[in-house]
Amino acid sequence: MAKSELMGALEQIAREKNIPVEEILSMIEGAVVSSLRKHVGKDADIRATIDRESGQFSAVVVKKVVETVTEPDLEITVEAAQKYKAGVGIGDEVSYPAPASDFARIAAQTAKQVLTQRVREVERDKLYEEFKPKEGEIVSGAVHRFLDRNIIVDLGKTEGILPLREQIRRERYGIGANVRAVILRVDKAQRGPAVVLSRASELFLSRLMELEIPEIGDKTVEVVHIVRDPGFRSKVIVKSNDPKVDAIGACVGLRGSRIRSIMNEVAGERIDLIPYADEAETALANALAPAKVSGVRILNADNHVAEILVAEEQLALAIGKDGQNVRLAQKLTGWTLEVKSEGQKTVDAVAAGAAAAPALAALEGVGPKTADTLVKAGITDIPRLAASTVENLTALSGIGEKTAARIIASAKAAAGVPSSEASAE
Repeated sequence: MAKSELMGALEQIAREKNIPVEEILSMIEGAVVSSLRKHVGKDADIRATIDRESGQFSAVVVKKVVETVTEPDLEITVEAAQKYKAGVGIGDEVSYPAPASDFARIAAQTAKQVLTQRVREVERDKLYEEFKPKEGEIVSGAVHRFLDRNIIVDLGKTEGILPLREQIRRERYGIGANVRAVILRVDKAQRGPAVVLSRASELFLSRLMELEIPEIGDKTVEVVHIVRDPGFRSKVIVKSNDPKVDAIGACVGLRGSRIRSIMNEVAGERIDLIPYADEAETALANALAPAKVSGVRILNADNHVAEILVAEEQLALAIGKDGQNVRLAQKLTGWTLEVKSEGQKTVDAVAAGAAAAPALAALEGVGPKTADTLVKAGITDIPRLAASTVENLTALSGIGEKTAARIIASAKAAAGVPSSEASAE
């Protein structure tokens, strides 16, 4: 290749691959130096240059003039240096042409290798820089091939991988089938960016809702939290930031058009839209949709445990197939939910009363009849009885003021509460 042809070729490659010509030339110079060290010495100071106008290669070996040579790759005696430059002395530097008879061939081969490697690196970096900002965006591609049970998707400029764990289990794809997914993350890899896709993540459903529901796209309606059993059921808490806009209605759309379009994209996955609520009881009741909740009782606020009461015919719906509905509700709220039907609640109350009656009947002033009255009123344990007031007990049939005071005092003694402590409900 003629010198002018070399520079022309380099400039063309630089334009096509968007790599500065100066960067290419510097890399070739460095690679030539590395190649020449095989002939001169691994520690030698070799300086290679390419004329920026003509493309002419040149390379010299530089050594320091010393009295006694201890490092042959870097030092030269005065006598030897005189061959290359007259009048040199100790401490000076002398340079002479690199001893390569086929220098042009070495340079050309090196240039080709460097360019090939650099072009690949630049293309990898460009793809990474292009796709990294797209994390969280939805993309479409065609199924290119299968790697074990993972799906390799052709995204045009690069490939994405849809791992088994990020697939919707009930979906099956063939070669060439179109796939829509969210870019979960983009990692740097040896052969280019590793673009990891997902259809099973909460993020995918969230992005679909942003695309299909304008009110979510413009932040009028906010998606607060999502949990999914991909392909089967999901629960989405939505909140309106505009009192004039109904969050649920905006998501459902006219005759369900918006939510149906999203469900079709996720293999018919049922989507429970749940209105945001500040109060724990309301939030917990809403989370069990589509079941209708009769009542919520907080059992342990610190440990987030609550009892959910539903009608008998709503029990199966509240729990869901294989416990799916209550499981997703617990994941959505972070609470442990004990779901019971009203019939179960009554049975439990009767059982608790039956167990408590003998202990209550043993207190001074409390016989079997009075114990039964207390149990029916919901007072099923001694600590609760000790915390009652005279007014509370006299409101019950058959209990007078003196009897009430005696019962409370007896309960306090049994519970270890000081008798001087004021009664409180």
